[in-house]
Amino acid sequence: MAGLRLLVAAVVLGFLSSTSESLRFELQSGHTKCIVEDIKANAMTVGKYSVVNPNEGHPIPDSHKLTVRVTSHYGNNYHYSELVESGQFAFVAAEAGDYMACFWAPDHKPQITLTIEFDWKTGVAAKDWSNVAKKGSVDVMELELKKLFDTVTSIHEEMFYLRQREEEMQVLNRTTNSRMAWFSLLSLFVCSSVAALQWWHLKTFFEKKKLI
Repeated sequence: MAGLRLLVAAVVLGFLSSTSESLRFELQSGHTKCIVEDIKANAMTVGKYSVVNPNEGHPIPDSHKLTVRVTSHYGNNYHYSELVESGQFAFVAAEAGDYMACFWAPDHKPQITLTIEFDWKTGVAAKDWSNVAKKGSVDVMELELKKLFDTVTSIHEEMFYLRQREEEMQVLNRTTNSRMAWFSLLSLFVCSSVAALQWWHLKTFFEKKKLI
């Protein structure tokens, strides 16, 4: 029974801990490509990127450089590297929302295409568990339990974050509905005023022409 529980915990842990984004994409010189990640406040996030060498076994060409900038949705700058082949960043998000990592390759004639590998991890996935095991001198079981505990904590914080976002959306919906109601009343008042003005104008016109 204990072994079954451990297996279930490991499966759940493996499913819930996959909060990372690892991808490979192409970027043409003179162009920019941005990747967005929704991160909650006080969450740890780490990322690393590198330009894939088109000629394996040879030095990477000087033309294969890129500029990287990571910003929050408020425009705060968290990382900036100019004309590099690779790099990494790590920070604790000061505010919740969308964070953007933008990659730009200098323009070249003729145009070239860069292949970029990018790994972005947040929350529990951003922790270096091998270092945790070495520093804490814990065995495999303790490490798995610590992973599971941090995962549950992360889920708990995520639930509060989602509840907060839901409350913000409800407030926005109520504000929008209220504004739409006032706008509808104003539109009705304007239409009624225009109709009354047209009726008065036509009545005055026909009276002057002695048609009525």
